Amino acid sequence: MTVLVLAFAMVLMLWTGVLLAFAHPLVARWREPVMRQPVLIIESDDWGAGPLTQADTLVRLSVLLQRVRDRSGQPAKMTLGVVLEVPDGARIATSGCTEYHALAFTDVRFERVRTALRDGIQAGVFAPQLHGQCHYWPPAVLAVAQDNPNVRDWLTATQPAATEDLPSPLQSRWVDASSLPSRPLTAEAIQQAIAAEAVAYQTVLGEAPQVAVATTFVWNDAVEVAWKQAGIEIIITPGRRATCRNAAGEPACVDATMLTGEHSLSEQIYLLRDVYFEPALGHVPQRLVEGLQARTRQGRACLVETHRFNFLKARDASLATLESGLNAALTACPGVRFVTSLELARAIQSGDPAWIETRLMPRLAAWHARLDEIPRFRRVARISGLALPLAWLGLAT
Repeated sequence: MTVLVLAFAMVLMLWTGVLLAFAHPLVARWREPVMRQPVLIIESDDWGAGPLTQADTLVRLSVLLQRVRDRSGQPAKMTLGVVLEVPDGARIATSGCTEYHALAFTDVRFERVRTALRDGIQAGVFAPQLHGQCHYWPPAVLAVAQDNPNVRDWLTATQPAATEDLPSPLQSRWVDASSLPSRPLTAEAIQQAIAAEAVAYQTVLGEAPQVAVATTFVWNDAVEVAWKQAGIEIIITPGRRATCRNAAGEPACVDATMLTGEHSLSEQIYLLRDVYFEPALGHVPQRLVEGLQARTRQGRACLVETHRFNFLKARDASLATLESGLNAALTACPGVRFVTSLELARAIQSGDPAWIETRLMPRLAAWHARLDEIPRFRRVARISGLALPLAWLGLAT
């Protein structure tokens, strides 16, 4: 009996050691809000200044989203990351590509695009978010254009440019990627740029921005501080913050990870967007369904990332795939609710019991479902035997 008691005590000590070693991610996932019901938000970036064909596409998207409704009668929602300028190619060409000039989203050429955007907002299906004044840092693009004929041609195009056609590193607004690895911008330059784009956003949309998503998910503390000063309270993230482009041009220099409901040093709330649905890249409706089901098991809202290029380069097919995915999501999760990211953040901040789970057993079930994402935890749990009580917990809930 003494041997058994001693062995059991040693096992408990081992398990305690494992739990202590992983205490931070375990506690963080326990504190993370648990949704009371499935939540689905489609998030799409890069809209605004750019190809004029966006107007017809936005009209069709609005009609599609209004056709798909949850059990409360709410239509499907799509957040639109708004970009407020592209290069004025004719004026840049006149300067010999030595000066940058902007073609603002307020230009008369974008009137139909602005109207389609506003009509979708009025219909309750579009929710704008600040993506940036532009999808690049102008001095960096101008510098690269001196030696890169493709970038030069893009910068001097006579028609409003599609930023998706830029080399990927140059699409990061909050670093200087004119050479790699990228170099940081000064805090002063960032603050001035964000103050200006917040004003431009309000000019177009009639209200100050409240939600921001960094282009290519590359940003830093200085950006968050400037966003806060501009009135941004909610930051959309992929769960990690890259602060540079490395020598290969990839987002890197990760200095922070985050979960939904956590706060920045500037006290903005983070929302996690980590289900990727790009029909033009071959993603099928079932991918959206599986993403929603997985996030629902974890007690999380499902924020789905899809970009403008899907609906410009393969519009009809992408629209059909999106609608099929939304309808399949309703079939797989009949209780799914459609909300905007702003509405989700407000529910989390207020702890609204209509949306946020407070009962112990559902919270335990969600916490258990989140454990697989903690690096090395499952493997250590198996080796130590801690996986057995955790498996029991999963069955019990």
